[in-house]
Amino acid sequence: MQEMSVFDIIGPNMIGPSSSHTAGALKIALLAGRLIDGKIMKAEFTLYGSFAETYQGHGTDKALVAGILGFGTEDTRIKYSFEFAKKNGLEYRFVLNKTEKDVHPNTVDIKLYTQDNEITLVRGISIGGGNCKVEKINDIEVSLTGNYNTILVRQKDTFGVVAQITKVLSENQINIAFMRLYRENKGQLAYTIIEVDQPIPKAIAGKLKELPNIETVNIISI
Repeated sequence: MQEMSVFDIIGPNMIGPSSSHTAGALKIALLAGRLIDGKIMKAEFTLYGSFAETYQGHGTDKALVAGILGFGTEDTRIKYSFEFAKKNGLEYRFVLNKTEKDVHPNTVDIKLYTQDNEITLVRGISIGGGNCKVEKINDIEVSLTGNYNTILVRQKDTFGVVAQITKVLSENQINIAFMRLYRENKGQLAYTIIEVDQPIPKAIAGKLKELPNIETVNIISI
């Protein structure tokens, strides 16, 4: 039987009427935004299931935009996120997909465009109690909750890369709680997701980027 915490029962501290449709949605967008290098200029949200049915009434739309802007679940600016998006030059649009049924009912695809014309597609699901999971980055299936301080590395799938990553962390006394490797196909693009119990110094990203075959490094702090 799965254990439940008090947080799972009473939900998170948040602004908004629904832990799943507001807080959970915001956390998905917040994670998606933190995976991006560079300034995000445009966000396209494709909503499925109950997200598509109730996104305006439950404030899912404002929460998603707020997450991209970097607002937390308790931020009083959430209900004004559209206005803040305009001030920050962030374009956004919502697409409703009510035909695809083989997805979790609280699913959103977030396509992000940067000022450097890079495009990243993130799929996330809100799993209740304000919790969420990113389950796809571009075409690679992953599992990222944002419940731990996290290092996400995008790399070429080649021999020795993971050993070099862990060597850097060991030299900087960073203890790994969980580490998972995901890849498209052998020898192509891969992601290493490392979750740790301690704060991650910003300098770690720079040290990892110096390694051969590393494309991007993102730090997600909780």
